[in-house]
Amino acid sequence: MHGPDGRGYFGRFGGRFVPEVLVEPLTRLEAAMHEAFADEAFWSDYRRLQRDYVGRPTPLTSCENLTRLCGGATIVLKREDCNHTGAHKISNALGQGLLAKRMGSRRIIAETGAGQHGVAAATVGALLQIPVVVYMGAADAQRQALNVYLMRLLGASVEVVSSGSQTLKDATNEALRDWAASADETFYLIGSAVGPHPYPYMVRRFVQVIGEEARAQVLERFGKLPDHVVACVGGGSNALGVFAAFLDDVQVRLTGVEAGGGGLQRVGLHAATLSAGREGVLHGALTKVLQNGDGQIAATHSIAAGLDYPGVGPEHAALQASGRAHYVTVTDDQALEAFQMLARTEGIVPALESAHAIAYGCELAKNTAPDQVVLINCSGRGDKDAVRLALAQELVAR
Repeated sequence: MHGPDGRGYFGRFGGRFVPEVLVEPLTRLEAAMHEAFADEAFWSDYRRLQRDYVGRPTPLTSCENLTRLCGGATIVLKREDCNHTGAHKISNALGQGLLAKRMGSRRIIAETGAGQHGVAAATVGALLQIPVVVYMGAADAQRQALNVYLMRLLGASVEVVSSGSQTLKDATNEALRDWAASADETFYLIGSAVGPHPYPYMVRRFVQVIGEEARAQVLERFGKLPDHVVACVGGGSNALGVFAAFLDDVQVRLTGVEAGGGGLQRVGLHAATLSAGREGVLHGALTKVLQNGDGQIAATHSIAAGLDYPGVGPEHAALQASGRAHYVTVTDDQALEAFQMLARTEGIVPALESAHAIAYGCELAKNTAPDQVVLINCSGRGDKDAVRLALAQELVAR
């Protein structure tokens, strides 16, 4: 299995760039992680809850109507939207929650953009009876109000962050400040494959079940591996989850789809970190970062709150540098069109984040031979986005 070196680097990306006060908590976390990963009883609990509580394995859906509409390759979806809480995030939250319980943590903190990780963390906190605090940018909290309600319903405290751009970057800043002040009793449950070592590796281990299931399901159904695997990329956990099982299958082309927002012409219109960023340090790791002309963290934009982040997991930066995966962009308008198209052709309402991958996957299928298979990871369901879009349409109609 691919992984970081002993210092937490994937190639030249990753590492641990943190204040001195966080070095000891991260060292303690890394030791506990390795002990848990070597303990079959830990994985037995994880697999039991994945099956009985989360509902894994998630289905593989052949999209016959969408394939006919697009022409070309067969399109199949890995249905992470069918998980309990409606997204791939629950698998990571469950794994880290079990680790928090094993470490005797009395409190969990988390950050969230689209709210799906916040809901997953709140759910696991309720299941394991550990209090949860979720940090969320004010702009994200407004556009994902349904998930704010769900987090509070599940017993979590939601701390709305009004600094900066009021999005995931600012929520992460506040979560890190909280952890620096309370690490002795608090477990920081990071929501994507970002942050200082060991988080990028730990998160990927807990989500790689996506790719392991999908690889076996495609082999069983088609008698061969998919020709293409496509997933959206913000921080990058769902993409790494599905990519991980195919890294050694060099004939399988891996494509990450970033948020092109309103276009790449100007900083602040998009969140396409790998396509338009430069090497830099963000939230404890050396990775690709969107920066302005002065080298400061740039403003970002995406219609999908979960993709609206100026950094990316360091393993993605390494996969891009090595050429094993490549990264493209899809605009807000293209994602909205795919959101509606999948609903009308297949009766599946995807998250706006996932709609970015669907938009690119459909264009890819159009230009690919009919005997090929395009596997798209549908990372979450779109209830949260449908509420917001419905309210916006109602306002326009008045």
